[in-house]
Amino acid sequence: MSSNEFEKARVFTFNDSIEYSEGGIVSKTVLKKQTGNISLFSFDKGEILSEHTAPFDAMIQVVDGKGEIIIGGKSYMVETGQTIIMPANISHAVKAVEKFKMVLTMIRSS
Repeated sequence: MSSNEFEKARVFTFNDSIEYSEGGIVSKTVLKKQTGNISLFSFDKGEILSEHTAPFDAMIQVVDGKGEIIIGGKSYMVETGQTIIMPANISHAVKAVEKFKMVLTMIRSS
């Protein structure tokens, strides 16, 4: 196991695998491969990942709380249990409406 990835062959829950940090954003690498990666994030209320683009699609799965995902200038509210896909090469941002945890899956295109 790489020290920066989750342990393999071990049962876990995303929600219990990351804590909130007051006034901050925490991220953990679940899996990192040449073809993409999976990361777990927690956001304190009001925290923002600023607008940016990526050359591949990215999927957000909300595991706790409520967030706002802005894709190409359009706002989407997401909450626990919901998922949204952010298309490649379209600007996007993430804002925590309340404390918010999400799994981010990015798969690179060939």
